[in-house]
Amino acid sequence: MSAQISVDVLCVGHASYDLIFSVPQHPADDEKIVADDLLACGGGPAANAAVTVARLGYQAAYAGYLSHDLYGEKHFQELADEGVDTRCVVRGTLPTPLSTIIVKPDGKRALINYKGDTKALAAAAIDFSSIKPKVILFDGHEAHVSLPLAEQARKQKIPTVLDAGSVHDGTRALMNKVDYLVCSEKFACQLAGDELTALSQMALIAPVVVITLGERGLIWQRGSECGALSAYPINAIDTTGAGDAFHGAFAAALAAELDWLELLRYASAAGTLCCGKVGARLGLPTRHEHSALFKKPLDLISAN
Repeated sequence: MSAQISVDVLCVGHASYDLIFSVPQHPADDEKIVADDLLACGGGPAANAAVTVARLGYQAAYAGYLSHDLYGEKHFQELADEGVDTRCVVRGTLPTPLSTIIVKPDGKRALINYKGDTKALAAAAIDFSSIKPKVILFDGHEAHVSLPLAEQARKQKIPTVLDAGSVHDGTRALMNKVDYLVCSEKFACQLAGDELTALSQMALIAPVVVITLGERGLIWQRGSECGALSAYPINAIDTTGAGDAFHGAFAAALAAELDWLELLRYASAAGTLCCGKVGARLGLPTRHEHSALFKKPLDLISAN
């Protein structure tokens, strides 16, 4: 067995390759339009979170699947170039998942995901013995791998975070297995109809719950404490990847043991900055960019 390598955050879950089209308006039925721009880069919640962690100056590792096809090779090299530890990446011949993202002038987006015959990894597909993380972030897309790892983390007292973007089998299976359930407004509404009801329900099964609300900021509950945080102001160009950046920065701040409200601001700054550029991977902030926004006066943010 090789010696263990310590990392700040291990991100477990989905990696894809993104084709991002900027369009003047959403195409109507049977309409042909011309894109203003096209970007191609790696994507996926866990993979983007790992890159966020690395760009913010922390040690990150990614665990998941990438094919040996063209898109998988490109994405694997991107992760390596960003300084993300890739020893827990499983390579194979089944296709790398693809995402086509249509971005409109107001920053809103539409996504089309394609996985082909690529299935979730089996529980024993990844050997985690060489990685010693301070925090583990799951995105719910590799549930067979994630569930036993979450159990192991609980026994070892390693903090765990779930990026719950939408309700599906993986997020349902993990939502009561993690220490920090950090979900989107979409997840909250799918689960309970509205965010306040969802916050109350989820607080019964997870020690800490955070619901991100886009330009409305976020709400949270930690034990008997609860509160809200407004969003940093920004002229959004593309909201793709904002949640991935938020979750990556959230996990990094946990690893750095930031105070709770400072941690929330830290994650919010990362999510905000990602909205300022087209493309999730391209919008993930650098340490310098993040530091400049994070240092903004506290009166830009209000906590209740």
